[in-house]
Amino acid sequence: MQIGSLIRRAARQFKDAPCLVQDGRTLSYAEFDAATDRLGNALLARGLTPGDRVGVLLPNCMECIIAYYALAKAGLVRVGMNTRETIDDHSYKLTDSQSRAVIHAGSDEMPVEMAIPLDELKEMIATGDPAPCEVVRALDAPYRMGYTGGTTGKPKAVTLTERGELSELSAFLTDLIPDIREGDTFLHAAPIAHASGAFFLPALVRGARSLTMTKFDAEQFIGMAQAENATLTFLVPTMLSMILAHPDCEAADFDFRRIAYGASPIAESVLRRAEARFGKIFAQSYGQAESPMVITCLKPEDHDRIGSCGRPFTIVEVRVLDDDDNEVPVGETGEICCRGPQTMAYYWNRPEATEKTFRNGWLHTGDVGRMDEDGFFYILDRKNDMLISGGYNVYPREVEDVLLEVEGVVEAAVIGLPDETWGDRVYAVVSGAAGLDPDAVLAHAKRRLAGHKCPKGVEVWPDLPKSGAGKILRRKVRDELIAHARSKEMSE
Repeated sequence: MQIGSLIRRAARQFKDAPCLVQDGRTLSYAEFDAATDRLGNALLARGLTPGDRVGVLLPNCMECIIAYYALAKAGLVRVGMNTRETIDDHSYKLTDSQSRAVIHAGSDEMPVEMAIPLDELKEMIATGDPAPCEVVRALDAPYRMGYTGGTTGKPKAVTLTERGELSELSAFLTDLIPDIREGDTFLHAAPIAHASGAFFLPALVRGARSLTMTKFDAEQFIGMAQAENATLTFLVPTMLSMILAHPDCEAADFDFRRIAYGASPIAESVLRRAEARFGKIFAQSYGQAESPMVITCLKPEDHDRIGSCGRPFTIVEVRVLDDDDNEVPVGETGEICCRGPQTMAYYWNRPEATEKTFRNGWLHTGDVGRMDEDGFFYILDRKNDMLISGGYNVYPREVEDVLLEVEGVVEAAVIGLPDETWGDRVYAVVSGAAGLDPDAVLAHAKRRLAGHKCPKGVEVWPDLPKSGAGKILRRKVRDELIAHARSKEMSE
Protein backbone atom coordinates (compact mmCIF):
# COMPACT_ATOMS: atom_id res chain seq x y z
CA MET A 1 0.00 0.00 0.00
CA GLN A 2 1.24 3.47 -0.92
CA ILE A 3 0.21 6.73 0.76
CA GLY A 4 -0.74 8.08 -2.66
CA SER A 5 -3.10 5.14 -3.14
CA LEU A 6 -4.97 6.12 0.04
CA ILE A 7 -5.45 9.65 -1.31
CA ARG A 8 -6.71 8.36 -4.67
CA ARG A 9 -9.10 5.93 -2.97
CA ALA A 10 -10.46 8.67 -0.69
CA ALA A 11 -11.08 10.87 -3.76
CA ARG A 12 -13.12 8.12 -5.40
CA GLN A 13 -15.06 7.44 -2.21
CA PHE A 14 -15.78 10.97 -0.96
CA LYS A 15 -15.55 12.93 -4.24
CA ASP A 16 -16.89 16.47 -3.70
CA ALA A 17 -17.05 16.32 0.10
CA PRO A 18 -14.84 18.93 1.82
CA CYS A 19 -11.39 17.57 2.56
CA LEU A 20 -9.35 20.63 3.53
CA VAL A 21 -10.62 24.04 4.71
CA GLN A 22 -8.79 27.22 5.66
CA ASP A 23 -9.76 30.90 5.77
CA GLY A 24 -12.87 30.37 3.66
CA ARG A 25 -11.09 28.23 1.04
CA THR A 26 -12.21 24.64 0.53
CA LEU A 27 -10.66 21.76 -1.36
CA SER A 28 -12.82 18.71 -1.99
CA TYR A 29 -11.37 15.22 -1.85
CA ALA A 30 -11.23 15.07 -5.66
CA GLU A 31 -9.55 18.49 -5.81
CA PHE A 32 -6.96 17.53 -3.19
CA ASP A 33 -6.08 14.38 -5.11
CA ALA A 34 -5.71 16.38 -8.33
CA ALA A 35 -3.64 19.13 -6.67
CA THR A 36 -1.16 16.64 -5.21
CA ASP A 37 -0.85 14.94 -8.62
CA ARG A 38 -0.08 18.23 -10.37
CA LEU A 39 2.50 19.30 -7.79
CA GLY A 40 4.15 15.89 -7.63
CA ASN A 41 4.57 15.86 -11.40
CA ALA A 42 5.82 19.46 -11.40
CA LEU A 43 8.50 18.66 -8.80
CA LEU A 44 9.75 15.71 -10.86
CA ALA A 45 9.68 17.86 -13.99
CA ARG A 46 12.01 20.34 -12.24
CA GLY A 47 14.68 17.64 -12.13
CA LEU A 48 14.11 16.07 -8.71
CA THR A 49 14.29 12.29 -8.65
CA PRO A 50 12.64 9.78 -6.29
CA GLY A 51 14.64 9.46 -3.09
CA ASP A 52 15.81 13.09 -3.12
CA ARG A 53 15.29 14.96 0.13
CA VAL A 54 13.13 18.10 0.02
CA GLY A 55 12.73 20.46 2.95
CA VAL A 56 9.28 21.90 3.62
CA LEU A 57 9.38 25.19 5.50
CA LEU A 58 5.82 26.50 5.43
CA PRO A 59 3.34 27.81 8.00
CA ASN A 60 -0.01 26.12 8.62
CA CYS A 61 -1.65 26.42 5.21
CA MET A 62 -3.31 24.34 2.51
CA GLU A 63 -0.18 24.47 0.37
CA CYS A 64 1.84 22.87 3.17
CA ILE A 65 -0.41 19.82 3.28
CA ILE A 66 -0.58 19.62 -0.52
CA ALA A 67 3.24 19.68 -0.59
CA TYR A 68 3.50 16.89 1.98
CA TYR A 69 1.38 14.49 -0.04
CA ALA A 70 2.71 15.55 -3.44
CA LEU A 71 6.14 14.54 -2.16
CA ALA A 72 4.65 11.23 -1.04
CA LYS A 73 3.18 10.55 -4.48
CA ALA A 74 6.42 11.54 -6.24
CA GLY A 75 8.64 9.25 -4.14
CA LEU A 76 10.49 12.25 -2.69
CA VAL A 77 11.58 12.37 0.96
CA ARG A 78 10.09 15.19 3.01
CA VAL A 79 12.40 16.87 5.52
CA GLY A 80 10.34 18.40 8.33
CA MET A 81 11.21 22.00 9.23
CA ASN A 82 9.67 24.63 11.51
CA THR A 83 9.07 28.29 10.69
CA ARG A 84 9.75 29.30 14.32
CA GLU A 85 13.37 28.25 14.07
CA THR A 86 16.29 30.39 12.90
CA ILE A 87 18.04 30.57 9.53
CA ASP A 88 20.96 28.72 11.12
CA ASP A 89 18.59 25.93 12.22
CA HIS A 90 17.15 25.68 8.70
CA SER A 91 20.58 25.62 7.09
CA TYR A 92 21.78 22.92 9.48
CA LYS A 93 18.84 20.62 8.71
CA LEU A 94 19.04 21.11 4.94
CA THR A 95 22.79 20.45 4.95
CA ASP A 96 22.63 17.54 7.39
CA SER A 97 19.86 15.82 5.39
CA GLN A 98 21.63 16.54 2.07
CA SER A 99 18.44 18.07 0.73
CA ARG A 100 18.38 19.08 -2.93
CA ALA A 101 15.46 21.46 -2.57
CA VAL A 102 13.40 23.42 -0.09
CA ILE A 103 9.81 24.64 -0.39
CA HIS A 104 9.50 27.78 1.70
CA ALA A 105 7.69 31.02 2.49
CA GLY A 106 10.74 33.04 3.52
CA SER A 107 14.30 33.63 2.41
CA ASP A 108 15.82 32.08 -0.73
CA GLU A 109 19.24 32.05 0.94
CA MET A 110 19.27 28.33 1.68
CA PRO A 111 22.11 25.82 1.11
CA VAL A 112 20.21 23.85 -1.55
CA GLU A 113 20.28 23.47 -5.31
CA MET A 114 16.64 24.47 -5.68
CA ALA A 115 14.55 26.88 -3.58
CA ILE A 116 10.82 27.04 -4.33
CA PRO A 117 9.04 30.02 -2.76
CA LEU A 118 5.33 29.92 -1.89
CA ASP A 119 4.18 31.93 -4.94
CA GLU A 120 6.03 29.57 -7.25
CA LEU A 121 4.64 26.59 -5.36
CA LYS A 122 1.09 27.83 -5.95
CA GLU A 123 1.84 28.18 -9.66
CA MET A 124 3.18 24.61 -9.79
CA ILE A 125 0.06 23.32 -8.03
CA ALA A 126 -2.12 25.10 -10.57
CA THR A 127 -0.24 24.22 -13.76
CA GLY A 128 1.50 20.88 -13.22
CA ASP A 129 0.79 17.84 -15.37
CA PRO A 130 -2.64 16.49 -14.27
CA ALA A 131 -1.75 12.85 -14.97
CA PRO A 132 -1.73 10.56 -11.93
CA CYS A 133 1.56 10.84 -10.04
CA GLU A 134 2.25 7.45 -8.54
CA VAL A 135 5.91 6.62 -8.01
CA VAL A 136 6.10 3.31 -6.16
CA ARG A 137 8.33 3.45 -3.09
CA ALA A 138 9.58 0.37 -1.21
CA LEU A 139 7.82 0.13 2.15
CA ASP A 140 11.11 0.27 4.06
CA ALA A 141 12.68 3.04 1.98
CA PRO A 142 12.92 6.56 3.48
CA TYR A 143 9.54 8.34 3.37
CA ARG A 144 10.23 11.40 5.50
CA MET A 145 12.75 12.78 7.96
CA GLY A 146 11.89 14.36 11.28
CA TYR A 147 14.44 15.97 13.55
CA THR A 148 14.80 15.29 17.25
CA GLY A 149 14.05 18.24 19.50
CA GLY A 150 17.70 18.95 20.27
CA THR A 151 17.06 18.89 24.01
CA THR A 152 20.47 17.27 24.64
CA GLY A 153 22.53 18.52 21.70
CA LYS A 154 22.37 18.97 17.93
CA PRO A 155 19.12 17.58 16.46
CA LYS A 156 19.45 14.21 14.72
CA ALA A 157 17.55 13.31 11.54
CA VAL A 158 15.16 10.44 12.20
CA THR A 159 14.56 8.42 9.03
CA LEU A 160 10.97 7.22 8.82
CA THR A 161 9.55 4.79 6.27
CA GLU A 162 6.31 4.32 4.38
CA ARG A 163 5.70 1.22 6.51
CA GLY A 164 6.10 3.33 9.65
CA GLU A 165 3.69 5.98 8.34
CA LEU A 166 1.04 3.36 7.58
CA SER A 167 1.61 1.82 11.02
CA GLU A 168 1.07 5.19 12.70
CA LEU A 169 -2.16 5.59 10.71
CA SER A 170 -3.32 2.15 11.82
CA ALA A 171 -2.49 2.92 15.46
CA PHE A 172 -4.44 6.17 15.42
CA LEU A 173 -7.52 4.57 13.90
CA THR A 174 -7.34 1.56 16.21
CA ASP A 175 -6.63 3.23 19.56
CA LEU A 176 -6.38 7.03 19.63
CA ILE A 177 -9.27 8.32 17.48
CA PRO A 178 -11.12 5.12 16.51
CA ASP A 179 -14.51 6.76 15.93
CA ILE A 180 -13.43 9.52 13.51
CA ARG A 181 -15.88 9.36 10.62
CA GLU A 182 -17.44 11.02 7.62
CA GLY A 183 -19.08 14.30 8.62
CA ASP A 184 -16.56 15.02 11.39
CA THR A 185 -14.43 18.16 11.48
CA PHE A 186 -10.89 17.89 12.80
CA LEU A 187 -9.61 21.29 13.94
CA HIS A 188 -5.84 21.55 13.38
CA ALA A 189 -4.71 24.13 15.93
CA ALA A 190 -1.17 22.91 16.58
CA PRO A 191 1.58 23.18 13.92
CA ILE A 192 0.99 20.98 10.89
CA ALA A 193 4.77 20.58 10.71
CA HIS A 194 4.62 18.54 13.90
CA ALA A 195 2.03 16.54 15.80
CA SER A 196 -1.16 17.99 14.32
CA GLY A 197 -0.06 17.03 10.80
CA ALA A 198 -0.16 13.38 11.83
CA PHE A 199 -3.95 13.61 12.13
CA PHE A 200 -4.57 14.67 8.52
CA LEU A 201 -4.19 11.20 7.03
CA PRO A 202 -6.57 9.50 9.52
CA ALA A 203 -9.13 12.24 8.80
CA LEU A 204 -8.67 11.78 5.06
CA VAL A 205 -9.13 8.01 4.96
CA ARG A 206 -12.32 8.26 7.05
CA GLY A 207 -13.87 11.16 5.09
CA ALA A 208 -13.59 13.81 7.80
CA ARG A 209 -13.01 17.51 7.08
CA SER A 210 -9.66 19.01 8.13
CA LEU A 211 -9.95 22.63 9.27
CA THR A 212 -6.64 24.42 9.81
CA MET A 213 -5.74 27.47 11.87
CA THR A 214 -2.93 29.60 10.48
CA LYS A 215 -1.62 30.19 13.99
CA PHE A 216 -2.92 29.12 17.37
CA ASP A 217 -4.83 31.71 19.37
CA ALA A 218 -7.07 30.69 22.28
CA GLU A 219 -9.85 33.16 21.46
CA GLN A 220 -9.83 32.25 17.78
CA PHE A 221 -9.80 28.54 18.64
CA ILE A 222 -12.88 28.89 20.83
CA GLY A 223 -14.72 30.89 18.18
CA MET A 224 -13.75 28.61 15.31
CA ALA A 225 -14.56 25.43 17.21
CA GLN A 226 -18.10 26.70 17.82
CA ALA A 227 -18.71 28.21 14.39
CA GLU A 228 -17.42 25.14 12.52
CA ASN A 229 -18.86 22.49 14.87
CA ALA A 230 -15.44 20.92 15.38
CA THR A 231 -15.69 17.39 16.76
CA LEU A 232 -12.02 16.43 17.16
CA THR A 233 -8.74 18.22 17.76
CA PHE A 234 -5.20 17.78 19.00
CA LEU A 235 -3.64 20.13 21.56
CA VAL A 236 -0.41 20.34 23.48
CA PRO A 237 -0.98 20.91 27.22
CA THR A 238 0.10 24.57 27.05
CA MET A 239 -2.61 25.27 24.45
CA LEU A 240 -5.19 23.54 26.59
CA SER A 241 -4.19 25.67 29.59
CA MET A 242 -4.54 28.84 27.51
CA ILE A 243 -8.00 27.82 26.29
CA LEU A 244 -9.19 27.04 29.81
CA ALA A 245 -7.84 30.38 31.06
CA HIS A 246 -9.68 32.39 28.38
CA PRO A 247 -12.84 34.11 29.63
CA ASP A 248 -14.87 32.89 26.61
CA CYS A 249 -14.22 29.22 27.35
CA GLU A 250 -16.75 28.64 30.11
CA ALA A 251 -19.80 29.83 28.17
CA ALA A 252 -18.78 28.37 24.80
CA ASP A 253 -20.93 25.70 23.15
CA PHE A 254 -18.51 22.99 22.02
CA ASP A 255 -19.21 19.81 20.03
CA PHE A 256 -15.93 18.05 20.72
CA ARG A 257 -16.21 14.27 20.95
CA ARG A 258 -12.46 13.58 21.27
CA ILE A 259 -9.53 15.81 22.21
CA ALA A 260 -6.15 14.17 21.76
CA TYR A 261 -3.15 15.64 23.53
CA GLY A 262 0.55 14.97 23.82
CA ALA A 263 4.02 16.31 22.92
CA SER A 264 4.69 17.15 26.59
CA PRO A 265 3.42 16.00 30.01
CA ILE A 266 0.16 17.41 31.35
CA ALA A 267 -0.29 18.45 34.96
CA GLU A 268 -3.07 16.70 36.86
CA SER A 269 -4.61 20.07 37.81
CA VAL A 270 -4.87 21.09 34.13
CA LEU A 271 -6.37 17.76 33.13
CA ARG A 272 -8.99 17.86 35.88
CA ARG A 273 -10.06 21.39 34.88
CA ALA A 274 -10.24 20.27 31.27
CA GLU A 275 -12.39 17.23 32.05
CA ALA A 276 -14.70 19.37 34.17
CA ARG A 277 -15.20 21.69 31.19
CA PHE A 278 -15.22 19.28 28.22
CA GLY A 279 -16.05 15.92 29.76
CA LYS A 280 -14.06 12.68 29.77
CA ILE A 281 -13.13 12.93 26.11
CA PHE A 282 -9.34 13.22 26.40
CA ALA A 283 -6.91 10.74 24.89
CA GLN A 284 -3.18 11.01 25.46
CA SER A 285 -0.61 9.89 22.93
CA TYR A 286 2.96 9.27 24.09
CA GLY A 287 5.68 9.00 21.48
CA GLN A 288 8.87 10.67 20.32
CA ALA A 289 10.57 11.57 17.04
CA GLU A 290 12.00 8.04 16.79
CA SER A 291 8.53 6.54 17.28
CA PRO A 292 6.23 9.35 16.17
CA MET A 293 3.17 9.77 18.39
CA VAL A 294 2.90 6.02 18.93
CA ILE A 295 4.26 4.24 22.01
CA THR A 296 1.43 4.28 24.56
CA CYS A 297 -2.11 5.63 24.58
CA LEU A 298 -4.20 6.69 27.59
CA LYS A 299 -7.84 6.38 26.59
CA PRO A 300 -10.63 8.56 28.01
CA GLU A 301 -11.95 5.80 30.28
CA ASP A 302 -8.49 5.32 31.82
CA HIS A 303 -7.82 8.89 32.93
CA ASP A 304 -8.38 8.00 36.57
CA ARG A 305 -4.84 6.56 36.42
CA ILE A 306 -3.17 9.71 37.68
CA GLY A 307 0.13 10.37 35.93
CA SER A 308 -0.10 7.42 33.55
CA CYS A 309 0.72 7.72 29.85
CA GLY A 310 -1.41 4.65 29.18
CA ARG A 311 -0.96 1.19 27.78
CA PRO A 312 0.92 0.29 24.60
CA PHE A 313 -0.75 0.96 21.27
CA THR A 314 -2.03 -2.28 19.77
CA ILE A 315 0.88 -2.54 17.30
CA VAL A 316 3.62 -1.72 19.85
CA GLU A 317 5.46 -3.75 22.47
CA VAL A 318 6.75 -1.78 25.46
CA ARG A 319 9.00 -2.78 28.37
CA VAL A 320 10.91 -1.11 31.20
CA LEU A 321 14.59 -2.14 31.09
CA ASP A 322 17.57 -1.59 33.39
CA ASP A 323 21.01 -0.37 32.28
CA ASP A 324 21.92 -3.91 31.22
CA ASP A 325 18.72 -4.20 29.11
CA ASN A 326 17.07 -6.63 31.52
CA GLU A 327 13.37 -6.16 32.17
CA VAL A 328 12.74 -4.77 35.66
CA PRO A 329 9.97 -6.11 37.94
CA VAL A 330 6.53 -4.51 37.89
CA GLY A 331 6.54 -1.20 39.75
CA GLU A 332 10.30 -0.69 39.56
CA THR A 333 11.98 2.14 37.68
CA GLY A 334 13.98 1.83 34.47
CA GLU A 335 14.14 3.08 30.90
CA ILE A 336 11.00 2.80 28.76
CA CYS A 337 11.82 0.86 25.58
CA CYS A 338 9.64 -0.19 22.67
CA ARG A 339 9.61 -2.07 19.39
CA GLY A 340 7.19 -2.31 16.50
CA PRO A 341 6.67 -1.32 12.85
CA GLN A 342 6.17 2.36 13.75
CA THR A 343 9.73 3.08 14.84
CA MET A 344 12.36 4.85 12.77
CA ALA A 345 14.66 2.92 10.47
CA TYR A 346 17.79 4.75 11.65
CA TYR A 347 19.33 8.14 12.33
CA TRP A 348 20.46 9.64 9.02
CA ASN A 349 24.24 9.22 8.62
CA ARG A 350 24.68 8.43 12.33
CA PRO A 351 25.32 4.68 12.62
CA GLU A 352 26.84 4.91 16.11
CA ALA A 353 23.87 6.86 17.49
CA THR A 354 21.52 4.39 15.80
CA GLU A 355 23.30 1.43 17.39
CA LYS A 356 23.20 3.09 20.80
CA THR A 357 19.46 3.84 20.56
CA PHE A 358 18.50 0.45 19.06
CA ARG A 359 20.04 -2.12 21.35
CA ASN A 360 18.99 -5.76 21.30
CA GLY A 361 16.13 -4.89 18.98
CA TRP A 362 14.58 -2.31 21.32
CA LEU A 363 14.25 1.42 20.79
CA HIS A 364 15.58 3.08 23.95
CA THR A 365 13.49 6.20 24.50
CA GLY A 366 15.64 7.91 27.12
CA ASP A 367 12.54 8.24 29.32
CA VAL A 368 12.63 6.97 32.89
CA GLY A 369 9.44 5.25 33.97
CA ARG A 370 7.68 2.23 35.41
CA MET A 371 4.80 -0.15 34.67
CA ASP A 372 2.05 -1.03 37.13
CA GLU A 373 0.40 -4.41 37.68
CA ASP A 374 -2.31 -3.65 35.09
CA GLY A 375 0.14 -2.80 32.31
CA PHE A 376 -0.15 1.00 32.51
CA PHE A 377 3.06 2.97 32.07
CA TYR A 378 4.20 6.06 33.96
CA ILE A 379 6.92 8.47 32.81
CA LEU A 380 8.96 10.01 35.59
CA ASP A 381 11.20 12.16 33.40
CA ARG A 382 13.90 12.23 30.76
CA LYS A 383 16.86 10.07 31.77
CA ASN A 384 19.27 12.95 31.06
CA ASP A 385 17.16 15.52 32.94
CA MET A 386 17.19 13.85 36.36
CA LEU A 387 18.81 16.03 39.03
CA ILE A 388 20.79 14.90 42.06
CA SER A 389 20.44 17.39 44.89
CA GLY A 390 22.10 16.63 48.19
CA GLY A 391 22.41 12.98 47.15
CA TYR A 392 18.69 12.61 46.36
CA ASN A 393 17.17 12.03 42.91
CA VAL A 394 14.86 14.83 41.81
CA TYR A 395 12.67 14.43 38.72
CA PRO A 396 11.90 17.90 37.25
CA ARG A 397 8.51 16.82 35.96
CA GLU A 398 7.27 16.03 39.47
CA VAL A 399 8.21 19.52 40.65
CA GLU A 400 6.76 21.16 37.52
CA ASP A 401 3.41 19.46 38.09
CA VAL A 402 3.23 21.06 41.54
CA LEU A 403 4.09 24.52 40.16
CA LEU A 404 1.39 24.18 37.52
CA GLU A 405 -1.19 23.84 40.31
CA VAL A 406 -0.74 27.56 41.05
CA GLU A 407 -3.47 29.66 39.47
CA GLY A 408 -2.09 31.59 36.52
CA VAL A 409 0.94 29.37 35.90
CA VAL A 410 0.76 28.01 32.34
CA GLU A 411 4.32 26.75 31.81
CA ALA A 412 7.07 25.60 34.14
CA ALA A 413 10.66 24.45 33.72
CA VAL A 414 12.68 23.00 36.59
CA ILE A 415 16.43 22.69 36.13
CA GLY A 416 19.56 22.12 38.19
CA LEU A 417 22.13 24.89 38.60
CA PRO A 418 25.70 23.97 39.61
CA ASP A 419 26.12 24.16 43.39
CA GLU A 420 29.17 23.24 45.47
CA THR A 421 27.01 22.10 48.39
CA TRP A 422 24.02 20.45 46.73
CA GLY A 423 25.48 19.28 43.41
CA ASP A 424 22.32 20.40 41.59
CA ARG A 425 20.52 23.40 43.03
CA VAL A 426 16.86 22.99 42.08
CA TYR A 427 15.61 26.13 40.37
CA ALA A 428 12.37 26.97 38.53
CA VAL A 429 11.21 29.33 35.80
CA VAL A 430 7.49 29.80 35.12
CA SER A 431 5.31 31.81 32.74
CA GLY A 432 1.61 32.51 32.46
CA ALA A 433 -0.88 35.18 33.46
CA ALA A 434 0.20 38.78 33.96
CA GLY A 435 1.19 39.64 37.51
CA LEU A 436 2.43 36.18 38.50
CA ASP A 437 4.12 36.42 41.91
CA PRO A 438 7.25 34.22 42.12
CA ASP A 439 7.13 34.31 45.92
CA ALA A 440 3.59 32.89 45.89
CA VAL A 441 4.68 30.13 43.49
CA LEU A 442 7.62 29.28 45.74
CA ALA A 443 5.42 29.30 48.85
CA HIS A 444 3.07 26.78 47.22
CA ALA A 445 6.02 24.56 46.31
CA LYS A 446 7.28 24.61 49.89
CA ARG A 447 3.87 23.46 51.14
CA ARG A 448 3.66 20.60 48.65
CA LEU A 449 7.21 19.30 48.21
CA ALA A 450 9.92 17.69 50.31
CA GLY A 451 12.82 20.01 51.04
CA HIS A 452 15.27 18.43 48.59
CA LYS A 453 12.72 18.70 45.76
CA CYS A 454 11.64 22.27 46.44
CA PRO A 455 13.15 24.96 44.18
CA LYS A 456 15.65 27.23 45.87
CA GLY A 457 14.32 30.06 43.71
CA VAL A 458 11.59 30.87 41.16
CA GLU A 459 11.67 33.33 38.26
CA VAL A 460 8.83 34.52 36.02
CA TRP A 461 9.58 34.86 32.29
CA PRO A 462 7.20 36.06 29.53
CA ASP A 463 7.48 32.61 27.91
CA LEU A 464 9.79 29.61 27.91
CA PRO A 465 11.97 28.40 25.01
CA LYS A 466 10.45 25.47 23.13
CA SER A 467 11.35 23.00 20.44
CA GLY A 468 9.47 22.96 17.16
CA ALA A 469 7.21 20.27 18.62
CA GLY A 470 6.24 22.53 21.51
CA LYS A 471 8.37 20.85 24.18
CA ILE A 472 9.95 23.17 26.73
CA LEU A 473 13.74 23.14 26.34
CA ARG A 474 15.04 22.85 29.88
CA ARG A 475 18.61 22.88 28.58
CA LYS A 476 18.10 26.32 27.03
CA VAL A 477 16.49 27.61 30.23
CA ARG A 478 19.52 26.37 32.19
CA ASP A 479 21.99 27.84 29.69
CA GLU A 480 20.29 31.24 29.80
CA LEU A 481 20.29 31.31 33.60
CA ILE A 482 23.96 30.35 33.81
CA ALA A 483 24.94 32.88 31.12
CA HIS A 484 23.02 35.63 32.94
CA ALA A 485 24.71 34.75 36.25
CA ARG A 486 28.17 34.85 34.65
CA SER A 487 27.43 38.18 32.98
CA LYS A 488 26.32 39.58 36.31
CA GLU A 489 29.49 38.36 38.03
CA MET A 490 31.69 39.96 35.38
CA SER A 491 29.93 43.33 35.69
CA GLU A 492 30.28 43.47 39.49
